[in-house]
Amino acid sequence: MPKPSPTRYRTMNWSDYNAALRKRGSLSVWFDPEMVWHAGKTGRRGRPETFSDAAIQTCLTLKVLFGLPLRQTVGLIESLIQMAGLDWPVPDYSTLCRRQARIAVQVPYRASGQPLNLLVDSTGIKFRGDGEWQARKHGPSRRRQWRKVHIAMDAGTGDVRAVEFTSSRQGDSPLLPELLAQIPPEETIGVVTADGAYDTRRCHGAIIDRGADAVIPIRRNGRAWKEDCFAATARNEILRATRRLGRTLWKKWTGYHVRSRVEAMMNCLKLFGERIMSRDPDRQTAEIQIRIAIMNRFSALGRAEIEAVR
Repeated sequence: MPKPSPTRYRTMNWSDYNAALRKRGSLSVWFDPEMVWHAGKTGRRGRPETFSDAAIQTCLTLKVLFGLPLRQTVGLIESLIQMAGLDWPVPDYSTLCRRQARIAVQVPYRASGQPLNLLVDSTGIKFRGDGEWQARKHGPSRRRQWRKVHIAMDAGTGDVRAVEFTSSRQGDSPLLPELLAQIPPEETIGVVTADGAYDTRRCHGAIIDRGADAVIPIRRNGRAWKEDCFAATARNEILRATRRLGRTLWKKWTGYHVRSRVEAMMNCLKLFGERIMSRDPDRQTAEIQIRIAIMNRFSALGRAEIEAVR
């Protein structure tokens, strides 16, 4: 019996998507002269901050976007302020480095108005050690160190709604409740889609507590759990459906393969650089959050609408 021909896909809004791709490189998108540049009064004792969090995040955004060191980032900001005809002060590189460790990064996102279909995944990102070529030629060294990024992405809008940054020793499943906790309680979560690493009682329980359905494949040779809670009952239903339909048909029936979108988002995250430039954990967290904010801004400018054609 001949194999079925592979499905072909076509971008249906190519002209709009092409214009959105050009807008991603526009400096007017990343530098707004109407922003609040100076810090407001806090009412606390001591010398107030000179620059607002929005100003610091703008500088760090341009740093991450163009892959610049701190001093070159200061030069870029000076040029943009001069071209805009503004008399704003420019933060020096030590101020940016100090504020990066404690800034509360604002990650923009769009609300779809419908129950969320969250796609959860994690990946590793390097921050110290040899490059891939040297590691392949001479073998990996002990100085190679990694961190893990855990994200939850809204399948409807393509925006990342939750992110956690941990050490490389941290597992995937223990971070799912914390990712779900970042979603506001007033927002409804419809489905949580993840791979087999999240097939644990803690993950299923956290999903049930948010009133959502889990689309998590059962681990290989997985057995039924004792039905002493709602999470175990829901998980055993997945096990029975998998045995009745088969693993491949169950994935198509539940729409599990939409999880490939979050894997593509991980690839976009690493396009800003295979390694993190910062060394301090707090600064690394801010750098990852700024990458997420940039990707959400990219998605807001325009996304490709791809449909299957034969």
